[in-house]
Formats: sequence, C-alpha cells, structure tokens
Amino acid sequence: MPDFKYNGKIYYNPVQLVMEQIGGTWKAPILWRLKNKTMRYGELRKDIPHISDKMLTTQLRELEQDGYINRKVFAVVPPKTEYSLTEQGKDILKLITSIRNYGLKMIEKQDLKK
Repeated sequence: MPDFKYNGKIYYNPVQLVMEQIGGTWKAPILWRLKNKTMRYGELRKDIPHISDKMLTTQLRELEQDGYINRKVFAVVPPKTEYSLTEQGKDILKLITSIRNYGLKMIEKQDLKK
C-alpha cells in the first residue's frame, strides 16, 4: 500500500492510523465505558482507576477530535459535561472487543493474572 496523508501526517499503513487513534493505555478503556451509556467526566474519572485528571481530559479531547465521542456541555452551575459514543465510536468497539477478548485469552493461557 502506498503512503497516505491524514490530518497532515504521513502514514505507512492503515493499522498505524487506527492504533494511533485508539492505542495507548487509556483510549480503549474510555470508549469501552461509554459503550452502553452516556457518562459525565466525574463518572469516567471514578470508573477508570489510575488515570489522572490531565490524562483523562487530554484523551477525551483527542477522542472527540478524531470523531469517536460526542461532548455535550450544559449551561448550568456547576458546569455539566456529558460524553457519549458517535457512530464511529460504536463501530470501533467491534475492534476493541476483539482485541480485549484476545487479551483475555492471552492472560488465561499464560496465567498472567495478579
């Protein structure tokens, strides 16, 4: 496959593009938690152990920018923000589910449990 450009960056294959968008430690867990419901920032923060506020904010912004989540801000005091999956976000869950299932098989096979 020839190189291609997406959002001003050159990619060498489509897997590289997708993994950059959903890879890393936190993006898949954020998307996974939004699979069945809309959540507020505080709910996500409480539900994802070990993630810092700065990292959660950064990852949410990137996922929104890449079209995987919607961010809805309500003009109330205190401020209220809700996050939900877009159609693209729902679509990528199929891949995340497959990767998750493969990871679970690896853990079981290698006895990598704590």
